[in-house]
Amino acid sequence: MTALTLSTAGAATLRADVIVVGVAKGAGGPVVAPGAEAVDQAFDGKLAAVLETLGASGAEGEVTKLPAPSGLKSPVVLAVGLGSAPDKGDAYGSEALRRAAGAAARALSGTKKAAFALPVEASEDVEAIAEGALLGAYAFTVYLGGEKTAKKNGNGPKLPLGEVALLGAKPRDKAHKAAADRAIALTEEVNRARDLINTPPNDLTPEGFAAVATAAGKDHGVKVQVLDEKALAKGGFGGILGVGQGSVNPPRLVKLAYTHPEAEKTLALVGKGITYDSGGISLKPPGHNETMKCDMSGAAAVFAAVVTAARLGLRVNVTGWLALAENMPSGSATRPGDVLRMYSGKTVEVLNTDAEGRLVLADALTRASEESPDAIVDVATLTGAMVMALGNRTFGIMSNDDAFRTSIHEIAEEVGEASWPMPLPADLRKGMDSPTADIANMGERMGGGLVAGLFLKEFVGEGITWAHLDIAGPAFHEGAPFGYTPKGGTGSAIRTLVKLAERTASGDLG
Repeated sequence: MTALTLSTAGAATLRADVIVVGVAKGAGGPVVAPGAEAVDQAFDGKLAAVLETLGASGAEGEVTKLPAPSGLKSPVVLAVGLGSAPDKGDAYGSEALRRAAGAAARALSGTKKAAFALPVEASEDVEAIAEGALLGAYAFTVYLGGEKTAKKNGNGPKLPLGEVALLGAKPRDKAHKAAADRAIALTEEVNRARDLINTPPNDLTPEGFAAVATAAGKDHGVKVQVLDEKALAKGGFGGILGVGQGSVNPPRLVKLAYTHPEAEKTLALVGKGITYDSGGISLKPPGHNETMKCDMSGAAAVFAAVVTAARLGLRVNVTGWLALAENMPSGSATRPGDVLRMYSGKTVEVLNTDAEGRLVLADALTRASEESPDAIVDVATLTGAMVMALGNRTFGIMSNDDAFRTSIHEIAEEVGEASWPMPLPADLRKGMDSPTADIANMGERMGGGLVAGLFLKEFVGEGITWAHLDIAGPAFHEGAPFGYTPKGGTGSAIRTLVKLAERTASGDLG
């Protein structure tokens, strides 16, 4: 993990391998952002002109490196684009700072120390820059030969940026220090979730995931209970067992419980944890299997959110439910046409074994409802239909409470996670009617993401506020990295869940 330090040293006097400054798009060309005054002075006030000569415009995520002039202790200057300059008197937005810091950190892999001289006016800026830099510096190199091979062959993966010195942030300022501490706790857990999502399915089974959760619980004061296949059978968890019965790696249901002695509210989080999804007997077509290690991203998000809440000591009880299974085809696998008796007692006709996420979530939602939390939020890479509707960077939000759905949408936008509120049209429920069971796990093809939400709603306890986040699009990024978003697992929805827990703790959600 990249180290973070706060420093009141001047940009010209701090010793670092690189000094990072911000540049924005102005009406007449690039504009040097606040925080870089000393660096601009070292260029005789002509830094913007030099950058423009080199082709820089200040566009978001644009990175330009140039040698530092005499007068700076750092030998290299890295200018990172912040996007359009704000109106006079306005500050740069948190997401602009977060993305710029992330782009700079990504560009500095292999560097030992970088001083970030980006605009800092308040503790929110400290947190945004720290968060962006620590998320942007992430790299998953576990399977890439390692340091010994790199030294021997003179190649291998570059290590992430070693240290971020955040200039303009005061280490003795309580608000600044609290912002940095929050950023460190949050990003460490987001990056741990990214590691889990990126881990190949032969090394991350349901049992293995449960072991990771158990170890983390011991480290951070979170109580962990693991139900193995025998306990699941005894308890009647037909949905989780039905999905996992075709695999040699049996399923698990993991409960993580963080409690605070002064908490007045309880938030339950439920995550889909399919450690590998082949589609089962309804096998996925070629080209759709290769990234299905990411189908446990919802469970990774829930795991990370609960641990982060514990690390931050939030005054709210947060319970996480990880519904873990591997969906494989075999002689023992659930078949299309089979009927499963769920934990709730309802029966489900399985028309498509590739609609398995809703089956494991249904059992976990029912179990979570038994504890009567104030609200339940489930998170899942649930449907390709949601990707078709919202693209690869935006997750959908469905809920049985419009005000709660709006709150989650506003929180997601605030923390920089693109989302969109989606409806639950009652007319789509009829498509899941079954002649042989209480409900089928498939309905109308059009609006499939909404149909899945309606299915889940059937398993939420009466009177409990509930929301469903379908993160199928943004959970796993297959394109080129951007901002603080890497290639591979992203940790989608974690920051939204943590902020939701904070708002619940403070009573802002009612």
